[in-house]
Amino acid sequence: MAGRSTARRGGAPDDTVAADDYDGAQVPGRGPRAGSGGRWWVWVGRAVLWAFIIVVIFNGLWMPIRDSLAEPSAEPTAESDEPDFPESAASAFALRFAETYLNAKKGKGTERAEELAAFVPDGKVAELNLSGAELTGRDIQVVGVDPQDDNNAVVTLSADINGDPMRLDVPVYAADNGASLVVSGRPALLAAPAKAELPAPKGVENDSGTRDELEPRLKRFFEAYAETPEHLPSYLADGAHVAQLPAGSLKFAGLEELVVPAKTANGNDDVRQATATVKWRLAGEKGDDPAELTQSYRLSVIKDGDDWKVLDVQGAPGSFGR
Repeated sequence: MAGRSTARRGGAPDDTVAADDYDGAQVPGRGPRAGSGGRWWVWVGRAVLWAFIIVVIFNGLWMPIRDSLAEPSAEPTAESDEPDFPESAASAFALRFAETYLNAKKGKGTERAEELAAFVPDGKVAELNLSGAELTGRDIQVVGVDPQDDNNAVVTLSADINGDPMRLDVPVYAADNGASLVVSGRPALLAAPAKAELPAPKGVENDSGTRDELEPRLKRFFEAYAETPEHLPSYLADGAHVAQLPAGSLKFAGLEELVVPAKTANGNDDVRQATATVKWRLAGEKGDDPAELTQSYRLSVIKDGDDWKVLDVQGAPGSFGR
């Protein structure tokens, strides 16, 4: 120990000591060994990498949840160009007016004018005077309303006027969404709609096989439909709602024609629509030539094993064209 102290004090100024004195420890006065000082940069890089990974995972999980929780944006409602006119109130008002306007008797002009005054503006009732003529309106009904704007419309009514079918257009003004109404002008008589020409029917290919299966079953169905309601459920499919005819009103006289189209609109051959022309006999009619009615029905039927059941029965459209 003394020798070492002497050497350190008396020798050349050397900051180093023998390596065996420190057994490999860092020698004072030297810089750090290569790589030891940059180790903290490695930890910083790892921390940044893990933070990036956590952000990616978090966004991957949160974004779908956030989208599912977000309320859908309300779509803007399209503004309607149709006038907001109170059609129901105006129809009832015009009907009451027409019942007074279309009925006039001689010598009752004063009473009629007093009644009409409740429908027209003050001072205008005289313009509706018939000058002693008689007028009779029957079967008056509203057939349409033509709104011009939110306050004005023309209400069209049908009626038999003095025995002839005609139309009557009544202009109506509405205020406060129908709380106040008034006839806004003189009514106008118009011709009733003309009789239309029925177009030629489209050709229908008849499914003769299904028709042969259905015919005896539908004969029994119509007989039960009119005469034996206790048997009617056996001809109906599950869920069908078919009410029998009033008891004692008709008797089944025959199935005149049965048409079953070969192709179905929905492509399901187990559900078909058939058109049946049925002859009824009025109940109570006797003799060799009883009164009869011939009517056409549209039936929806469904295949049930080897049988067919009725789903629905209604009047047949366009049966004259068949």
